[in-house]
Amino acid sequence: HVQLVESGGGSEQAGGTLRLSCKVSGDATNSPACMAWFRQAPGKEREAVATIDTRSGGTDYAASVKGRFTISRDNAKKTVDLQMNSLKPEDTGTYYCARDSAAGTCATWALGLGRIGYWGQGTQVTVS
Repeated sequence: HVQLVESGGGSEQAGGTLRLSCKVSGDATNSPACMAWFRQAPGKEREAVATIDTRSGGTDYAASVKGRFTISRDNAKKTVDLQMNSLKPEDTGTYYCARDSAAGTCATWALGLGRIGYWGQGTQVTVS
């Protein structure tokens, strides 16, 4: 079993920055995995905005955040962070850290909700 705990959400003005962090703990945390940050805006479906392959370090981003967000991982600290720059009001939503439980391509376009085995509790980001 794996536990994911997010931190770092909050309110920020457009153009500002926020950094989210996901602490990973539990069994199999050292196993290769696809880690991701999803977000869910009010009234919208949950969508993957950034992914990282913990073995290769390869990353992928949704078009809406590419060039503004950066996902990174620290395998020693067992954290996966999301640096969010140049924030826009449309970035508002609840952000979830996620880990896959089924093998497949580690990319935002390929990581469907059905492949996610573990979710964090979510952290709210509000951009005004």
